[in-house]
Amino acid sequence: MALIGVFSDSEGDLQLFDAALQLLSKKGARRFFFAGGRYADLDEWVKIKREEARSATDYSAGNFLQDVSGWLLGLEQADRPAAFGTAYEMQRRAEELARLKDRVVRTPEKGCLAYQDPAVPKKAMDMLGDTLCCVVHDKNDLDKEDMLNAAVLFHGKAPEPAVVQIGPRYFVTPGRLKGGKVATVGLIDYDAKGLRFSAFSLDGATIIDAQPLSLSAGKSKITVK
Repeated sequence: MALIGVFSDSEGDLQLFDAALQLLSKKGARRFFFAGGRYADLDEWVKIKREEARSATDYSAGNFLQDVSGWLLGLEQADRPAAFGTAYEMQRRAEELARLKDRVVRTPEKGCLAYQDPAVPKKAMDMLGDTLCCVVHDKNDLDKEDMLNAAVLFHGKAPEPAVVQIGPRYFVTPGRLKGGKVATVGLIDYDAKGLRFSAFSLDGATIIDAQPLSLSAGKSKITVK
């Protein structure tokens, strides 16, 4: 089984961005779909965390870098070493944090500089097992070709988590980190049996519990769950 964290619409709130990554990582995600709303938040989050790591001169089991390194490496609290040891090791962990960007698929929102940059795709395609998925901030940016090709379409710009089935395709949103009634994130787990979507508030409470995405052909009705 593989796990993908899905989140969106942090809108410049890096504390919420950080909380989303930590929660999804604790739940086992090692790759992430960030559907924009603010595209640059990933860059700013990494920059701040690297600066914090570099400025530290001493650290122990309770300090920030150990916590970040722990969830990045998938270690439970009890399995983490009491200290990582040296300034060199601290720098190495900071570089690992920067490489986290390579495991985040992100898409820009309208109005940001990245959205205007022709070198930055407005939509991202990704394979989850044998299922082609599309990630976009605003589902109104999807065109006919996207919906013909992708079986699951992840998007942001939604007030709360939802799974909407239209014919044989699914539109899935994790809700918003900022601007909704509750800050929420999503998690996709997939294996040979298919895909399932869960959604959580940032305190870990379950909002949608392992909703199967049944990708069989021939469905034409609209279902909202």
